[in-house]
Amino acid sequence: MLEEWYRRHLGPDIHDISSSGVHPYTFAEIRDLCRISAADLDEIVMDDSVSQGGAGVRAAIADRYAGGDADRVLVTHGSSEAIALTLSTLLHPGDRVVVQEGIYHSLGHYPRAAGCDVVTLPAAAVRDGEIDPEVLTTLVTPGTAAVIVNFPHNPTGVSLSPQGLKALTERTAVTGATLVWDAATAEIAHRWEVLPDPGADGGDTVSYGTFSKTFGLPGLRVGWAVAPKPLLTATFPLRDRTTLFLSPLVELIAERAMRSADVLIGARAAEARRNLAHLTEWMAEHEALGLVRWTPPEGGVCALPVFRELERSGAGPEAVERFCLELLDRHRTLLVPGTAFGAPHGARLGFGGPEEGFRAGLDGLSAFLRTRGPGR
Repeated sequence: MLEEWYRRHLGPDIHDISSSGVHPYTFAEIRDLCRISAADLDEIVMDDSVSQGGAGVRAAIADRYAGGDADRVLVTHGSSEAIALTLSTLLHPGDRVVVQEGIYHSLGHYPRAAGCDVVTLPAAAVRDGEIDPEVLTTLVTPGTAAVIVNFPHNPTGVSLSPQGLKALTERTAVTGATLVWDAATAEIAHRWEVLPDPGADGGDTVSYGTFSKTFGLPGLRVGWAVAPKPLLTATFPLRDRTTLFLSPLVELIAERAMRSADVLIGARAAEARRNLAHLTEWMAEHEALGLVRWTPPEGGVCALPVFRELERSGAGPEAVERFCLELLDRHRTLLVPGTAFGAPHGARLGFGGPEEGFRAGLDGLSAFLRTRGPGR
């Protein structure tokens, strides 16, 4: 539903406050910030790359996320391909797999498509930076093949504290489960420090990253997996029969962007935090009016506010979709209905975009809510 919603409703002259990524950079900005000269581009030989990704881009990713071990890095067409390749290879029919509730759709799709025994980690079990210890022990049992989580969570912004991550990694290690860790927005944290990639020190962990979210490069379409080398090697037959490899032009830009990660992420994280400060004030005002409630995000650039009108009425899933369509029609403001994430009374609200457009979108949402009133 998520991608279909965007295909139908995202267009020009719309205040998009739905995204889970930050304000995209232009290519001119990337060339300047990452010091990519015309000579650098002219020297690229438009030849084949290799299945695992070129040496330069893998080394750059490994230095930041894999403890320098480039052999544990697979570079892909977005993290979606990394998810597809690794989970299709890792999981088998009958495997017991724990999947976080409301997780990014492809992370939940592949365990079910593989015929796994899928057990849900409830959203309510994650609070104050930790997974409830009793729930963690009950769900992650010996014989569990994998535990698939996304922190900071898209769309709620819920995250783990360093202690919470430690408890999770210890539990998966002691039970022999593979920890599958989606860290798409991990480098933007609000409540705690930025979490280290649990796959950086090796071990039986698969982690995903992408240039699409905190780097501001969704159009680059480059992601990666950090995983044990035997698993990555086992994905090659599938990749060799599908996408093969990335363009050397794309790999050069990705390599330079990774080497400039602090600059790229830092500027967009600062913008997102300014937007979050404004959003926090906005939420307090509208909560007082009985129009909305929310849990402030602990990381990332999106939240999942609940609209009290829909919650009080007990309306079905179709009501929030009508709500979002009416908002778009009246105020040219785009949200993603919570039905895309199993949340029938709320919507994903992203605060990573340009400040002026973000404030305009909130103004449209405010006008819309006030005309409807509480409990309509």
